[in-house]
Amino acid sequence: MPGDALRAYHGRTKHSLASVRSDPHHLDWDNQPIPFKVYPDLEPIPLPTELPGTRRFALDAIAGEPADAPEPVVDLARLAHLLYFSAGVLRRRTYPGGEILYRAAACTGALYHIDLYVAAAELADLPAGLYHFGPHDFALRRLRSGDHRGVLVEAAAAPAIATAPVVLVATSTFWRNAWKYRSRTYRHAYWDAGTLGANLLAVAAAVSLPAHVILGFVDDRVNRLLDVDPSREAALALIALGTQAPAPPPAPPLEPLGFATLPLSAHEIDYPLVREAHAASSLPSADAVRAWRKAGAEPPAPSPSASPDAIPIEPLPASVVAEPVEAVVLRRGSTRRFPRAPIPLDRLATILHVATRPVSMDVTAPPDLYVIANAVDGLAAGTYAIDASGRALRRLRPGDFRRDAGVLDLGQELAADAAANLYWLVDLERVFARLGDRGYRAAALAAAIAGGRAYLAAYALGLGATGLTFFDDDVTAFFSPDAAGKSVLFLVAVGQRGIRRR
Repeated sequence: MPGDALRAYHGRTKHSLASVRSDPHHLDWDNQPIPFKVYPDLEPIPLPTELPGTRRFALDAIAGEPADAPEPVVDLARLAHLLYFSAGVLRRRTYPGGEILYRAAACTGALYHIDLYVAAAELADLPAGLYHFGPHDFALRRLRSGDHRGVLVEAAAAPAIATAPVVLVATSTFWRNAWKYRSRTYRHAYWDAGTLGANLLAVAAAVSLPAHVILGFVDDRVNRLLDVDPSREAALALIALGTQAPAPPPAPPLEPLGFATLPLSAHEIDYPLVREAHAASSLPSADAVRAWRKAGAEPPAPSPSASPDAIPIEPLPASVVAEPVEAVVLRRGSTRRFPRAPIPLDRLATILHVATRPVSMDVTAPPDLYVIANAVDGLAAGTYAIDASGRALRRLRPGDFRRDAGVLDLGQELAADAAANLYWLVDLERVFARLGDRGYRAAALAAAIAGGRAYLAAYALGLGATGLTFFDDDVTAFFSPDAAGKSVLFLVAVGQRGIRRR
């Protein structure tokens, strides 16, 4: 039956009150993995630190709105700009027990298990090659010389990406997240690739650089290009940047590289559910990729809601935030206290609008967005579903649901204190029927990119936001009957930022 493996994985990694209370897991701090992949024997190629800025309104960039501007030439400075504001280390803070590294995108547990590889054509100041991006020293390391984009064109069965001067490959090193989250790490792989992707797509949009996310590819071929063991580190997505490069030469033979990397920790623990889920959702051939992509072709746009209960909401013009997206990324954090103060409806409307804008992806599995409104001026407290246009709310239940919100996010106070909680749910059975096991990847990434956009939009508007986890079935039950049969994939709480308690 389509989706059997990932249906089972999702079911076995749900949080419930009983499972959380009975869980004996504790963190082995002496075995905590390092947050970077480091090739100690490869010469670093330092990236420029004088980065080109942008002037486009941040909200337009975050929403991926098309710009009326020529496509820029991709050179080393432009590449550095994209890498820094999506996966870079923005600042460091030392304390008696060590050092805190603040990264550009939010990540579960601040464990930063997503890596970026760069397959580049010949650029003005970078030879064609395959490179690994090292955030720890803001440098590239060349893994293969020559233009290897042809490998990705063949693996993705997508000739349209052949003219992208740069194709990024996002991977997850599972143990770097599984040290804390164990089998749920496969969910987090797409959560964290999605928040990073939201940053990357926003910065690309800010410079008018076309960016296209590709989830259909022959997994073994891409992993062999990177020379990674997919039971430990695996390719999740490709991101084609730009459209103006010459087509690559035919794909060359791929010899193993065997470069040494620093050990992640004293020992690694295997979580079979993670590697089994990834193997089950892998595609074996270019023909399988084409068939999967055909099945996932974008469905017709839904008709505008004619519900008499629809409440129109109007987002603010992008010009209300005059700063560029880079300033927003530099300011973004993870809010650790909300003061239970209300936010204006137009701010919430803007966040919802930005979060529901389409993403350029080869396969679509759009989630449904639900809201618990605790304190929104101009909107009665209660629960709502968002129209696909992002410009109307449908009231589900009126009432004060702060306590429920706090229970649903594993009993934390953040969701209870927030002005609003945004939940992305999807009907996985419909996804599996259309896209099989790999549909889980598409649904999870789409929800996480939307959540990452909401996160950035909140900070652009001077608010705070944080990602949270949840009791899966309880969220579905809470929003039912409207959400009956759906599964929650992502949660972001937003509100006024408070002073953190000491």
